[in-house]
Amino acid sequence: MRKIVIALSVLMALTSCVSKKKYADLEAKNKETQDLLNSTTVKLNTCLEEKAGLAATAASYKEHNQDLINSSKDLTVLTTKGAENLEKSLESLKEKDLKISRLQDALTKKDSVTLALVTSLKGAVGINDPDIEINVEKGVVFISIADKLLFKSGSYDVTDKAKSVLAKVAKVVNDKPDFECMVEGHTDNVPYKSNGILLDNWDLSVKRSTSIVRVLTNDLGVNPAKLIAAGRSSYIPLVPNDTAENKGKNRRTRIVVMPKIDQFYDMIEKEMKKQQQ
Repeated sequence: MRKIVIALSVLMALTSCVSKKKYADLEAKNKETQDLLNSTTVKLNTCLEEKAGLAATAASYKEHNQDLINSSKDLTVLTTKGAENLEKSLESLKEKDLKISRLQDALTKKDSVTLALVTSLKGAVGINDPDIEINVEKGVVFISIADKLLFKSGSYDVTDKAKSVLAKVAKVVNDKPDFECMVEGHTDNVPYKSNGILLDNWDLSVKRSTSIVRVLTNDLGVNPAKLIAAGRSSYIPLVPNDTAENKGKNRRTRIVVMPKIDQFYDMIEKEMKKQQQ
């Protein structure tokens, strides 16, 4: 019996020892598992945070990508509009270049036309004198004759030399039945001393004009209905009246020839054909 009791006691002691060891092992494993769980939890939380961050980044990238897509579409629209505007601008520039080219051609033609007409008139008048100028402005021909070729100083009596010059002018007018002529008298700014007949430069300029008209009609056979007498006094000078030479230039008679437009271009055409031969 005692042996049994001792045996049971030893068995119980052994059992008790084994249980404590297993318990210790279990506790160690439990702690290890707990540590692993804690570590895994931390990693999981870290992964979850990283996932959330990556999701936010992905969303941001997605939004940015959509913005880029939208911007690309807008840029495509703007590029298309820009190309259209550029094309319109180029067309506008081409039109302007064409207009400029036409204007340049017109100016060149105008210069040629003016030269042709002046040459024609000078040829018809047969005058080559620095005191006689012929020019054209807007379809009107101006023949300016210095007074020293027409009158003596302070006089309105036409000289014999002037009559030979006026005879050539009369020929031009008589050859064109529909031409009209305005004879303008011009003086310098030196006040005219009244002689009881003429009061001032107005009277002198008009009187010189009517003297030229009388020579053209009475002596040279120009139709009086085609002539206009006018006096401009000293108020339209060619140059300042500050020297004796300039005053001489301002004392002049200007004959304004006003052809009808068809005759004007007929003269031009004939003269240009002559130049081309």
